Amino acid sequence: MAQGRDTSPVYAWPFRLRPTLRLLLNVVLLVACLGAALAVIATSHHTRGQYAQLQQLEREHQQLQTEWSQLLLEESAWSSPSRIERLANERLEMRLPDIDEVEVIRP
Repeated sequence: MAQGRDTSPVYAWPFRLRPTLRLLLNVVLLVACLGAALAVIATSHHTRGQYAQLQQLEREHQQLQTEWSQLLLEESAWSSPSRIERLANERLEMRLPDIDEVEVIRP
């Protein structure tokens, strides 16, 4: 046997490996890279979910804006002076007074 040479079996190499500073640094960097990759994946997934929710809320906002516009039109139709005068005349039998029926009261 030659001096200084290792003659142990090949299958034992991982068990004989002593943790060195370089090996520990490589393991730490590998774990950090895997953690960063998982964080990117999680953030990307979260962003897509939030964007889908944003699109849904924008559609709902548009529908509500349309409904609001329709309600404003309906309100203006129901409160038009000509309609109110017609309903007062038909339902309540109200009418504009004649000139002779008007009395002016001064303070």
